[in-house]
Amino acid sequence: MLDSFVFSLNATLPVFLVIVVGKILNKCGLFTKEFAFLTDKFVFKAALPVLLFKDISEMDFRQDFDVKFVLFCVSVSFVMFLGVWGLSYLFLKDKAAVGAFSQGAARGSAAILGIALATNIYGSSGYAPLMVLAAVPVFNVMSVIILELSRKNGNGRVNVASILKGIITNPIILGIIAGVPFSLFDISLPTFAAATVDSVAKTATPMALLSVGAAFSFGEAKKKLTPSLVASFVKLFALPLVFLPLAIAFGFRDSALVSIFILLGSPTTVTSYVMAKNMDNDGVLASNIVMLATLFSALSITLWVFVLKQLSLI
Repeated sequence: MLDSFVFSLNATLPVFLVIVVGKILNKCGLFTKEFAFLTDKFVFKAALPVLLFKDISEMDFRQDFDVKFVLFCVSVSFVMFLGVWGLSYLFLKDKAAVGAFSQGAARGSAAILGIALATNIYGSSGYAPLMVLAAVPVFNVMSVIILELSRKNGNGRVNVASILKGIITNPIILGIIAGVPFSLFDISLPTFAAATVDSVAKTATPMALLSVGAAFSFGEAKKKLTPSLVASFVKLFALPLVFLPLAIAFGFRDSALVSIFILLGSPTTVTSYVMAKNMDNDGVLASNIVMLATLFSALSITLWVFVLKQLSLI
């Protein structure tokens, strides 16, 4: 129990503290709101696409490919996004918040935390890379669709051509698509190119987190506290409670079950804030959800890992 708690803190506390550092730098005048705006653009259009290209291209798509596991991850990803999106549209009074709320409540940091947690428990990444390959493209496509339909300046109209254009030209989608051939055909970049890609990719998460902190406003945050808490609860507790029993019933155990848990119950990824802000959605709500979900995930992950271990499922 103590080991699980310490691991959870080590996985989530640094993320939260980097956000705090961003706010401190903003207060010191070293990280202005204008610089945060430019940073968001850089992360969205360059660093994150390069990071996803790197992650996808380095996966071995054909090795240990489990069709049942992949289909389960893809199906659950679609269902939980559509379910959260539909319910939030029905119950949220502020329709302008639907996109940021839906994405924040459904989209976890599967790529980073998934591999780290699986490696910590089993000594290898196991099924985690396969989960990332199955779920992350769904996460990104669904996020783009939801955010396109929820733009503040959309006037409630559904423009199919605009949505399709937004998906096709979205830098994050392009990054994923570009990485697939490298994974499928086992293509390696030249050393100098790989080093360059790695350097740019490493800037994505810290720059995005610093930007979240710098742009964070306590005054604005108070107005969005209730939906932020609800989204965090859905992400960390409700989704695992609904879908983990289904995964168990399908026979998934050990590394596969841990990977599915991360898909469901990992804290909201900072990518959700970057995309929401850059796609004319509620950036304040998105940043709140990232902060609260990250803060509470140390406890939630510990609880779920403890329960799964007690039931001898992992």
